[in-house]
Amino acid sequence: MFVLELSYTAPLDAVDAVLPDHVAWIEEQYARGLFLASGPKNPRDGGVIVAVAEDRARIEELTAGDPFVLAGVCAYRITEFEATKTAPELERHRVRPG
Repeated sequence: MFVLELSYTAPLDAVDAVLPDHVAWIEEQYARGLFLASGPKNPRDGGVIVAVAEDRARIEELTAGDPFVLAGVCAYRITEFEATKTAPELERHRVRPG
């Protein structure tokens, strides 16, 4: 499991110009089962995504294709973690000991 932290690297008007493409990209990742939760930070200087993938390389490849990244308006910080406890709805993503 991964926590993806987006930090805007451009003014909000530049971010907002790319927002429709970014939202479409987000929806595509939900449809593919890769994203579990997402939303803007408060204050709005970026966003957070909780994602699942087979490995970090896949997440790095995925985030490189975000329209925000392609337009140069955000940078990602990727944190991988092992979800050893989850809400029942996320149990299939839980890491089992041993």
